[in-house]
Amino acid sequence: MGRTVVRLFLSLLCTQAIGWWSVPAATAQGAGPALALDFDLYRDTVEPVLLARRPGNARCVVCHSRGGGNAYLEPLSPGRESYDEEQSLRNFERVQRLVVPGAPTESILLMNPLAQEAGGSHWHGGGKHWTSQSEPEWQALARWVGSTTPTLDFDFYRDQVEPVLLTKRPGNARCVVCHSRGGGNAYLEPLSPGAESYDLEQSMRNFERIQRLVVPGAPLDSVLLANPLTEEAGGSHWHGGGKHWASQDAPEWQVLERWVQGATGGGAQ
Repeated sequence: MGRTVVRLFLSLLCTQAIGWWSVPAATAQGAGPALALDFDLYRDTVEPVLLARRPGNARCVVCHSRGGGNAYLEPLSPGRESYDEEQSLRNFERVQRLVVPGAPTESILLMNPLAQEAGGSHWHGGGKHWTSQSEPEWQALARWVGSTTPTLDFDFYRDQVEPVLLTKRPGNARCVVCHSRGGGNAYLEPLSPGAESYDLEQSMRNFERIQRLVVPGAPLDSVLLANPLTEEAGGSHWHGGGKHWASQDAPEWQVLERWVQGATGGGAQ
């Protein structure tokens, strides 16, 4: 099994096992778009901080791998000083409960071990590791928390984006007509005979495939939005199916733009 498949499987397994711990904080609080934290940056720059030895204080891993409500790290395997990739993935899923993506100073992972004089909280039984927000370890965590991208929400996709892909337009074919026929440009399921919409399983398969046409956070870099948009409005010169939108203010284009920017939830906006 390849590394990418292993990662996807373990990520899904962790998400199912720990539920709300893996939900980005912005989503859990109902504020702003859903944001994603980068696993590779976490593993390369954050996890070494959590394993670092410090004179006078216990390592993060010593206190936070012992079980109970404050355990977010795996115990180190006997004789090991670092984690393998599977362990790091499980740590990554759990540590997100301590972070507000995009907001380092609202993230207890950064604020509890920071001295109060430097803006930190009064909590942390393990002592204060950093006396300043300028310290390299604190900066490493802040870069990770600040380096976020929007995530693509399935409920918003199904309730608001997929209807756009099924809409009939005078003078142009529906997206589903051309993009469910197989070949390299097929990202939609064929509609079932007599159906005018997809069932849940079909929508989930569409959602997985359509993401290859999207750059989260960058609507005009996303071919799903740029190809059917006229060049005069900032779109590309491609799209054999014609141009569906003459302006970025077109309601359908705005729906797709909100999704790419991380809008969440179903129902009308």
